[in-house]
Amino acid sequence: MLETEILKNTEISEAVKFLADGKLVAFPTETVYGLGADATRPDVVKDVYAAKGRPSDNPLIVHVSSPDMVWEYADNSYKSVAEKLMNRFWPGPLTIIMPIQPGSLSKAVTGGLTTAAFRMPNNSTTLNLIKSFGKPIVGPSANTSGKPSPTLAKHVYHDLKGKISAILDDGPTKLGVESTVIDLSTDIPTVLRPGMITVEDLLQVLDNVNSDHHKVAAGEIPKAPGMKYKHYAPSAQVIIVDDVNDFGIAINDYKNTKLGIMATDDVLSKISDDEGYFKFSLGDDIYSASKELFAGLRGLDGLGVEYILAQGFPDADHGEAYRNRLNKSAGQKHFEK
Repeated sequence: MLETEILKNTEISEAVKFLADGKLVAFPTETVYGLGADATRPDVVKDVYAAKGRPSDNPLIVHVSSPDMVWEYADNSYKSVAEKLMNRFWPGPLTIIMPIQPGSLSKAVTGGLTTAAFRMPNNSTTLNLIKSFGKPIVGPSANTSGKPSPTLAKHVYHDLKGKISAILDDGPTKLGVESTVIDLSTDIPTVLRPGMITVEDLLQVLDNVNSDHHKVAAGEIPKAPGMKYKHYAPSAQVIIVDDVNDFGIAINDYKNTKLGIMATDDVLSKISDDEGYFKFSLGDDIYSASKELFAGLRGLDGLGVEYILAQGFPDADHGEAYRNRLNKSAGQKHFEK
């Protein structure tokens, strides 16, 4: 079995050597850890799909260290509107989909489409990695496909040890949910995946934004990760509790099971510690909840719980990104009295 090395965030040169040799290296971003490979080598990119167990029609995000790197591959006719977004939100948690120059990136990267997704992450370790490597790297989340995304190096190691060469460890990610994805190839720029950059944020730069296309129809090829296949799901069944006042009723319904509870500190403080339930704190608000969501799903799953009662948040403000991931992890299952 392949030995997976844990590299310090200062060991950029070692990570570059692995990438140059066609190996897979997990890297940190401000959202989640990504699984990196040379985006210009189809043979290496295919190894990313194999390591994750990812469907081949699920396109990958191309990570760059500067906007200039994008225009080596993207169609320049989209440069004006794209650079408005780049100037405002890059580096940061915004992925931009655009048509590419014919033949500039392989179908292994694009999922067979004529568009590609580009992002410049707000993480100095990874920006230095890409700059030192001199080429873009693909970067889907560094986890087993369909499982909760990794926000710590140990999450990556748990899922991919023996399958990848190295993990560049930069501690916990800051945001905890993946980037907002906006598609510029449509008549109206369209958000395909919500994130911490909201539609309201985007409307500060763009005249109009369509935010209603988060799923694909039967037979349609997804343009962005997370649109078609099962995502973020632990082995335990997640159940969303939308009204915090219903936690007592929900806990009683599942009292004879091995139960995990994910909620804010205020909610957890009202649940007795004597009942033998496993608790995970989501902190104080939607920002901490988003950061801790995947860690909570992984942590409780690792304890062997059968069910996870998870606190829901309204879609308002930054709640849409959290709710989008939680709904997928729960298979849309909400607690009903």
